[in-house]
Amino acid sequence: MSSETSTSQDELYAVADFCLIPIGTAETSVAEYIAECQRVLEKSGLSFKMHGYGTNLEGSWSAVSDAIHACHKAVHAKGAARIATDIRIGTRTDKTLPPGQGNALKVQRVEDILKKQ
Repeated sequence: MSSETSTSQDELYAVADFCLIPIGTAETSVAEYIAECQRVLEKSGLSFKMHGYGTNLEGSWSAVSDAIHACHKAVHAKGAARIATDIRIGTRTDKTLPPGQGNALKVQRVEDILKKQ
């Protein structure tokens, strides 16, 4: 887990979701390419969680951007001629997020509301 916080004046803490899509591969499955990206993220030191249609990723804006860039490089090196990536990034300045907990806290907030009903 990263030691970065959202309190830095120079850097925003980013809670991101991205879906990397290899294009022009010989097979219909992209699992091998996504596994390569997950290996890159493991080395990044950032908090991340893969899901069925992408990956949640948290850290400083530049570290998140660098990690997605590194995934592109690794997937190209594995043979994907083209890659399309959808990225959503959220930031906030009204409160400090514990590093690596941004996505989990958002989900927990909704689950807490549902329990009240």
